[in-house]
Amino acid sequence: MAIQIRNPNHGIIHHSDRGVQYACTDYVEILKEHQFQISMSAAGNPYDNAFAESFMKTLKNEEVHLCQYESFTDVVERIPQFIEAVYNQKRVHSGIQYLPPAEFEAILQDKKRKASLGQVTLKLAK
Repeated sequence: MAIQIRNPNHGIIHHSDRGVQYACTDYVEILKEHQFQISMSAAGNPYDNAFAESFMKTLKNEEVHLCQYESFTDVVERIPQFIEAVYNQKRVHSGIQYLPPAEFEAILQDKKRKASLGQVTLKLAK
């Protein structure tokens, strides 16, 4: 979904835990095809994946536990809607100066506005 909708640049880092779904041949081939840098958490190190764990907590608390899905189709329709319309567009994040991810990304792509973010944030966004 991210590749289709966002069309990310080559060289982007794809970080995941060591789950079989992220290590399987078909998935890895898709990442290589799009020239992603593949990064996995070290075995037994939960801190490597803290951002993903934080996202999953937010997804569960602000979407999954508040909805009464009637079918798998409901889930398939609602989860992407939450990610794009709420999490990426409206929800502010302390790690990116209390901006929504979409706004932060737009600033990073605008050289004039990028300078206003400051050194600390840019280190996280590399």
